[in-house]
Amino acid sequence: MRRPLRLLLADDHAILRDGIRALLTDEPDLQVVGEAENGRQALDQARALRPDVVVLDIGMPLLNGLEATRQIRREVPEARVLILTMHQNEEYLAQVLAAGASGYVLKDVAGRELVSAIRQVAEGEPFFSPSMAKTLTAIYLRSLEAEKTHDPYEDLTIREREVLQLVAEGFTNRQIAEMLSLSIKTV
Repeated sequence: MRRPLRLLLADDHAILRDGIRALLTDEPDLQVVGEAENGRQALDQARALRPDVVVLDIGMPLLNGLEATRQIRREVPEARVLILTMHQNEEYLAQVLAAGASGYVLKDVAGRELVSAIRQVAEGEPFFSPSMAKTLTAIYLRSLEAEKTHDPYEDLTIREREVLQLVAEGFTNRQIAEMLSLSIKTV
């Protein structure tokens, strides 16, 4: 038999942590190994306990959930972070994805869905509340547009553009070096 998934619950509201813990008592494959009431505690507990999944709120004292996610992913890379929040907000979703969260679940979720989300992120699969699908799609489409509209030519310096133009015109490195008063190694 597989060992239970080890969970760390991090939310500044004790009643929410109590409710999640109670929900999970009927799940033999899920074990709450620690709790935290602020982001700093969440980071400390994650370092010490090495959980499989950290269920983490965004809005917490001392260290917000976004920064806690970044640090947990950097210091405990094997731990997956599942954001549990009331914020149905594109900006938060984009930020936690960039920080390395594996999922984003709204607090109005049914208990069974939270349990499924925990299991799914533990397996390395992302999970997002269905109501966030439209938002997630918008973020993805914007990132594709940003990639398409970025012209790498714009990243070149004026001197690099001059060299590129001369290469395109068929000049050798030696000729380009002489024309631009550069060392051949620079070209």
